[in-house]
Amino acid sequence: MGRIVVTESISLDGVMQAPGRPDEDTRGGFAHGGWGRPYADEVMGRTMAERMSAGGPGVLVLGRRTYEDLYSFWPQQTDGNQYTEALNNTTKYVASRTLSEPLPWVNSRLLAGDAVQAVAELRESAGHVGIIGSGDLVRQLARHGLIDEYLLLIHPLVLGSGQRLFAEEGAYAPLRLVDSVTTTTGVTIAAYRPVPKEEG
Repeated sequence: MGRIVVTESISLDGVMQAPGRPDEDTRGGFAHGGWGRPYADEVMGRTMAERMSAGGPGVLVLGRRTYEDLYSFWPQQTDGNQYTEALNNTTKYVASRTLSEPLPWVNSRLLAGDAVQAVAELRESAGHVGIIGSGDLVRQLARHGLIDEYLLLIHPLVLGSGQRLFAEEGAYAPLRLVDSVTTTTGVTIAAYRPVPKEEG
């Protein structure tokens, strides 16, 4: 069986909304877009590149909003950025009720049927399944116990508002820290895995 690994940038109060740029996601009047960018450094870049290559062959699963946002930026990059090549070459499955094929980004396809069931089947067939952003999808998968690891980039700031990674109505879920790195800007990159029920 493969593994589903969720990668998220979050604030200390759990906000995951729009870390990349001001216009990324303004839902709910969110005015702090781009909050993650000042914290990027060489340690973060190296650590994330290592994690990306260590995952081995696999696929990405994205919610519609995250897919469209990534597509608006990454395919247009021509500076030889390693993330561009990785994102373009990786097979991307999109959970959406409104998009239709063919999808515009190379190596993209729609998830067929129920998203939770489809992702569970991908875990069996594709091995490593990575998820970036896609908060609604992540919360659905978490409710069904399908997340094998959370890779959280925990930024040292409190935003006070915005979409949070973990819903208020979420279930109790003990996690175990399996790896951590602290960047020069104070971001903790921490990998957590669910504690098996027999241990929790």
